[in-house]
Amino acid sequence: MASNSTNLWVLLGLGLAGIILMTRKLKKVVKEDFGAFVERLQLLPPPQPAPPKAPHPLTGLSFAVSDVFDIDGYVTGFGNPDWAKTHEAATRTSPVVSLLVEGGATCVGKAVVDEMAYSINGENKHYDTPTNPAAPARVPGGASSGSAVAVAAKLVDFSLGTDTAGGVRVPASFCGIIGFRPSYGAISHMGVIPVSSSLDTVGWFAKDPSILRRVGHVLLQLPFADQRMPRQVLVADDCFQQLKIPVSRILEVVITSTEKLFGRQVLKHINLGEYLDSKVPSLKKFHDMNRNGELKTSTLRSLANAMQFLQRHEFKTNHGQWIDSTKPVLDPVILAKVQQPMEFTDTKFDSCKLIRNETRSALSSLLKDEGILVLPTVADPPPKLGKELLSEEYQSRVFSLLSIASISGCCQVSLPLGFYDKCPVSVSFVARHGGDRFLLDIVQIMFACLQEQVDIAANSKVSANTISQEESAEIAKEKGNAAFKDKQWQKAIGFYTEAIKLSSKNATYYSNRAAAYLELGSYHQAEADCSKAIILDKKNVKAYLRRGTAREMLGYYKEAIEDFKYALVLEPTNKRAANSAERLRKLFQ
Repeated sequence: MASNSTNLWVLLGLGLAGIILMTRKLKKVVKEDFGAFVERLQLLPPPQPAPPKAPHPLTGLSFAVSDVFDIDGYVTGFGNPDWAKTHEAATRTSPVVSLLVEGGATCVGKAVVDEMAYSINGENKHYDTPTNPAAPARVPGGASSGSAVAVAAKLVDFSLGTDTAGGVRVPASFCGIIGFRPSYGAISHMGVIPVSSSLDTVGWFAKDPSILRRVGHVLLQLPFADQRMPRQVLVADDCFQQLKIPVSRILEVVITSTEKLFGRQVLKHINLGEYLDSKVPSLKKFHDMNRNGELKTSTLRSLANAMQFLQRHEFKTNHGQWIDSTKPVLDPVILAKVQQPMEFTDTKFDSCKLIRNETRSALSSLLKDEGILVLPTVADPPPKLGKELLSEEYQSRVFSLLSIASISGCCQVSLPLGFYDKCPVSVSFVARHGGDRFLLDIVQIMFACLQEQVDIAANSKVSANTISQEESAEIAKEKGNAAFKDKQWQKAIGFYTEAIKLSSKNATYYSNRAAAYLELGSYHQAEADCSKAIILDKKNVKAYLRRGTAREMLGYYKEAIEDFKYALVLEPTNKRAANSAERLRKLFQ
């Protein structure tokens, strides 16, 4: 009996100890403000001007800054303890920070930044990973991770970060808030530790579009002007094909909001990769080729290759000497990139500058003064904490999208669109270089409508879930057929892609998408889709006919003849197959 009593007390004690430990852990999260800050401080604004003068534009707002901005009397840590140990305290506050304080806002602290601001993941082994308030089991994104978390957790009204290759846009997307990357060179970079001088921008976060706009007007020093409406809203269909969630989850919200606010006539679709391929000839030097000299990567991936080369080259130029002389404890990934040999550096660097100029010119020509490009901010949901983030496929998807604004220097904003599968969802709008005011106006005009459509989509989720995936796929296919009939090839491809994501074992969806690819002259993609259709259904006559056509256009005449002949075996009366096979036989046999 005594033994049972003792065991009971032991169990109660262990349970109580467990509760105390869990409570301490929870308190630690609250005490450390989601791990957003590395240092608390206070920079107070000047007194308000006497009436009748207007109050300061940012009166009553608080903000944080990533630990790459100089603040007088504080060491700028750059996300690495060895950097902090080997550098003196700043003797001057960054002009950008001073501008905000003078505008009436109060700076309350320095926020965690990814190590040496080089990553986009949000993880920092020296200061721990800030907790993502929108998805605690997921990474917050970086490099400006702490700044994004501070806004998402409502610890501040807005915050500053830097965006080189996605440092503001990625954490904004992962944390479910607004993130603005301005046009390259639009905001002073003095008093900010550089990563890549050709790509670096000072960006900012907010949850409220009005605050985003107020901060933008102060940072960009914009005078008052009337808001402008977009004349065209271009949806980059090929970019949305990279999404790892249903395309409709984003596009239906954007399209419905656009049509409601501006009318259907402003909405257009584009294959951005094909457009840039025709307008940026210098980009071909960054194409990856296979052993046979055939193109292995898309235009957007080549753009990402150029961006990553620039970032690596300029980061090494800026900080390689310090790393070599100090031998700091560094993330192995960063160290590997710095130590990676770089062949033909001067030639490649000159090519990058040419790519930047041509891409900026191409997008300016496309968007003009009042055009908006719509694309996903990122292709994947935020990865889970501790999950491997460095797979080549993941990196290719994310940087293909981020490189568009980084290389061109265009301004981009990431906007939250609710949740999908418990993870934040976002969309990005891009305006031409110098179109920052216009882009801020568009956010102000569209944000409420976008959120309204998100709520409508969420409320209709129960009824939508009653439709099976197969039925949804058929609906997407029929929409694709209608778009194909209207000769909207890119739109058709988008719907067929949606159908494939919902039901990947249906040969018809691949065959139909191949037909749209043929119309666009994308013969490699058409051949690949037809081959997939034939694997799924060896009696799909249309797939053989379309693959034969694609192969003929690619110069694979022998294989094309075989496809047409096999179509005849399946349908002996098929005149198209008979005529094509006979014509090719006479020419090449």
